[in-house]
Formats: sequence, C-alpha cells, structure tokens
Amino acid sequence: MRAKSRKTNGYIIYAVAGTNTISFAIDFRKANTKGLLGFAIERVNQFTGERKFLDGFKVFKDVIKNPTPGLVVSTHKFPVQSFVWDDFGCYHNTSYTYYFFPVKGDPKNLKYESKIELSIRTEPLYAKGESDVFFNRGVASSQVYSNKFFNLAPDKMTNEEMKAKALSWLSRDLDNAILKFIENTKKGESLLGCFYEFHYAPVVEAFAQAIKRGAKVQIIVDAKENGDGDKEDFPRVENLNAIKEAGIPLTKSKGIIFQRKARPSAIQHNKFIVLLDKNKKAKEVWTGSTNISMGGIHGQTNVGHWIRNKSVSEKFSKYWELLKSDPGGKKGEDRSTIMKKNEKFRIAVEDLQANIDFNSWDQIPKGMTSVFSPRSGRSMLEMYARMFDKAESLSCITLAFGINEVFKEYLKDNTSSDHLSFMLLEKPDKKGTRSEKPFININASQNVYKSFGAAFDDELYNWTKEITTRHLGLNVHVAFVHSKFMLIDPLGSDPIVVTGSANFSEPSTNENDENMVIIRGDKRVADIYYTEFNRLFNHYYFRSVYQLAKNGPSNDGFSAFLYKDDTWLEKYKKGKLRYKRVDVVSKMDV
Repeated sequence: MRAKSRKTNGYIIYAVAGTNTISFAIDFRKANTKGLLGFAIERVNQFTGERKFLDGFKVFKDVIKNPTPGLVVSTHKFPVQSFVWDDFGCYHNTSYTYYFFPVKGDPKNLKYESKIELSIRTEPLYAKGESDVFFNRGVASSQVYSNKFFNLAPDKMTNEEMKAKALSWLSRDLDNAILKFIENTKKGESLLGCFYEFHYAPVVEAFAQAIKRGAKVQIIVDAKENGDGDKEDFPRVENLNAIKEAGIPLTKSKGIIFQRKARPSAIQHNKFIVLLDKNKKAKEVWTGSTNISMGGIHGQTNVGHWIRNKSVSEKFSKYWELLKSDPGGKKGEDRSTIMKKNEKFRIAVEDLQANIDFNSWDQIPKGMTSVFSPRSGRSMLEMYARMFDKAESLSCITLAFGINEVFKEYLKDNTSSDHLSFMLLEKPDKKGTRSEKPFININASQNVYKSFGAAFDDELYNWTKEITTRHLGLNVHVAFVHSKFMLIDPLGSDPIVVTGSANFSEPSTNENDENMVIIRGDKRVADIYYTEFNRLFNHYYFRSVYQLAKNGPSNDGFSAFLYKDDTWLEKYKKGKLRYKRVDVVSKMDV
C-alpha cells in the first residue's frame, strides 16, 4: 500500500507499506528547515489503540555524553535526523497513523512544530492474489539480537523459551509459510520438491507427514559427489542424512527421492515446490532464495515467494519432470558424450522459456514469466543488466556473489544524472587478488550506491558489539546477503520484480540448475520487496559506512551522535544521495 500526507507547513510525507516494514520519505523542499533538529515520530496502532513515540539509538552528546551500551531512546527527546526513514516494527495487515513533529530549538530545550499526519495499512501475509512474499529477518548482526539474545547462538541457549523466541525473531514468518505450504496439501494431491540444501528438520519432517496423510511426494535433491580428500560431498551428505532421519525412503524403487548426480561441477541450486491437485494439474509454486537449512531460514537474508498462477506452476512442473531424469553428463563419461548431453539439457530448458533479447519494455510480458537454467549464451543475463540500466527512476538489486561484469559494462557509462540505483552486496566490491582483468568501479559517479554486509565488531558508545551468522554457527559461506532479487521502478505504476534462486551471474545462467520469475505490474509484490530491500540496505549501509570509516577514508561521514544543530541538512543538498532518495519517492505512483 502507498500513501501521501497533506502538505503541512511545506512538508509532504510519502509512505510505502509492505507486510512488516513501512518506508517513509519526507519532502522538505518547500518547508522552512532552518534550525531543524529532526523529527519526533509518534505511531498509533488503530487496531489495538497503542500510542507511543518510536525509539531510536542516537543521542545528543550535550545531553548524554557517555551513553551506555544497549541504550534505546525515544525520538520525542532524540529526534530522527533524516528525511528518509523506515519503521521495521510493524505487524502485517494492520492500520497505523503516524505523526511527524518537526523539532527545533536546541538539544536541551526542544521545540515541537505542527505535526504532519499520515495513515497507512500494512499488507496481509496471505492475500487473495497470485503472490505472497515472506522475508526472514536477515539481520542477526543487529542491536536487537545483541540486546535481546546476548549474541548467543540458538543452539547454545539452555533456556528453551529464549531459544524459541530467538529462532522466531530470526525467521519472522518465513519458516511458518513454507510449513503452511506443505501442510496445506491434502490426500490425493502431490508435492514436487527440488532443493539444493534439504536438511532443516522441521521442513523435511513436514514432507514426511504429508506422505503419511496420503499426499504423493517426490523430491529432487542435490546429491552430487563433489568432495575432495577430507572435504565431504556437500550438500549430499547432510541432505541424505536428514532424509533418513525423517524416515523418508531413499531407495529409487520407492519413487520419492531423486538424487541429482549428473554434472557434478555444477550446482543443483533450486529451492522450489510445486503443488498439484488431485487431477495432477499444477496450481501453486513455492520458490525464492531460501535453502532448506537452519542458516537459510534463520540466518542470512532470504525470501520465500508463494505463487498461485497455474501457467507458471505448469512450467515449474515441466522443469521438475526434466530434472527428475538427472539430465546432463555424468562422471566417467568421455568429454564428447558429456558435451552432447549438456547441450541437449540446455536446449530442453530453453524450450520451456526461450531467451528474451531485451531491447524495449514491450518485450517484458505483463504478469508472470518463469525462466530456468542452465541455458546457452548470455542473453538472459544481459536482459537483467539492461533492465537494471534502463530503469526510469530507480533500480535495486541484491547480489550474494558480487557485481557481474555484464552489469558493470552496461552501467559504466552512466552519470550522476542517470536514474538512481542501489546494490546490496555480501561484501565490498573490489578487485579480486587473482583477477587479471581491469577492475571496473561502479559508484556514485554512475548514480549507483552500494551497501554490504557488516557488523559493529566492537562497542561504540551505546552501540553494542554485534555478531554475524557465521559466528552464530548458522552460515559458513554467505553470512549476510543471500537473496537474489531485482527491482525495476518499484514505485511506479508498472513495477518489475525479478526473484528466484539465480545470482545474476554466468554460472547461474549457463551451468547451474536455477529458476527465476519475472513479475510485471503487481504493485503489492513490488511494495513488499521494496520495503524489505530498504530495511536491509539501510541496516547494512550504516554498518558499511562505519567499517569504511574505521578501516580508512569514507565518502560518507559516520557519526554515532545526533548533530546539535541543523548541519545534518548538508547531507540533503541537491545532488547528494539523500536528496535523490527523497526526490525519487516523491514521484511515486500513489
């Protein structure tokens, strides 16, 4: 849902609501901001009647010189010094009224101007349309986890109630949603699963229970023999052990588990389920970036996308049937045979959805389009890069394994006057130590702004030390950003969302088993993805700046305290990032 306030003393507030996050932008350009210290923000829950000024972390140094670690303060006394702000603590399907009070005066004698009022309702978790979207928290490296759960790993918690609360906080509704998808299956219906990692016990057990209810369950799992020396086959060993522990028969004759072994150097990277009705007609799909693992659900950032579109479901069903036969070259076969089998496999995948050579927006169909891998050439990867480059006002993307050179080639000739782009990365974008190619640096010069996974690794005034999912024992390779989605003009009247399992790279296009869905024109879906992107980008941007400032010069001064006067407004001068963000949101389709 989107909303816009009435103009009050020159201010207009814009808001976009997802399921649990509401993103705000305050258009200040017609207001008298001289002496502005920020905004006190009051929220009223229209369902419960709860009314409170929302919390913040930053304080005025003149008021609290040495804030204690973990201190949380009210924005009534310590205002938000930003025209772009997000409320992460919302309930789904709930109506809220917000009051933004411009604050002037000085830190010890605050003066409150006339409030700006805006009402908005968050999206329901489950709606009647074609899509429901579920994000986990994805920010174990946070002040909340540090203060609430003392940076303890869930499996190290001796208090079972605390452990349950920690896991619930980390996963939000992601685990409940995938369990609901499976548990909804009735006797006579079918579930076709296809997974890279498949060893999160509650989900594996849910499939076992579906079998007992009389549902037909068939699951493809990555069982590739890719170990080397002391390194065991991953995720084969964990997958097969979890299946055995759940009591699901592994033998091929039972027709339940299908082990994906061919093409051992490529990854069976899918994470989807297809629901078939009693007549074997595909009707729903669960997809996204979430591996069926403890870390996938409770650790790194991930999304699950529940689709109710029969045409897309049928495509996924056909793709599943193709993978069931374990296509592609196998160990022990000669090179010529392997190449022929792999080419045959790619052709079969492309028959499900041909490559799209993107030259105009007319080539991107309205509604939903499913895309599968592996396929030949770079057409699909170039399509994604061109779309990102050709957005009208805003493009956003999450990248777990860096910025592919195809994207950089399209973006490198952009200027600071081109459309605004945001990239959320797992780690900083820099030249690899073994790379011999010239490094293309994409930054504010191309109007591209990046945030990367980071944490406060020591105490800083009232900011407590944070911990990563790697240190919590939840993730090994990707500790922060694992989601794979792209947003093109998400605030417009015709937004595009691309989401799935592929990492916007050559391997995810040409080698791995992958799936993506392109969704055009669904504003509810775009609003949910946009607000969650904001939540994650802003969370890590602050920490990225801190790490850059700590380890060397940063282009965005880090401050642990509030400014005592209106000098914070310097960051909102025309041409600067924060000004651009306000400008983009002020033009959204409400």
